[in-house]
Amino acid sequence: MKNTLKVERAILNLTQEELATLIGVSRQTINSMEANRYVPSTVLALKLSSIFKKPVNNFFSLTEDD
Repeated sequence: MKNTLKVERAILNLTQEELATLIGVSRQTINSMEANRYVPSTVLALKLSSIFKKPVNNFFSLTEDD
């Protein structure tokens, strides 16, 4: 799975720490998601969707390996 979290976060002018606080995770979790090392739960994906005001599939997409 790939994502555009870093871009979406930049659009809102949020730091990793600020986004992490908004969705209730650590900054390291945001960093891991942005680096495609961590696939978030459905709950986290929906929280991100709420923050970004976009559907989940606008910032997460499947790769051929998925």
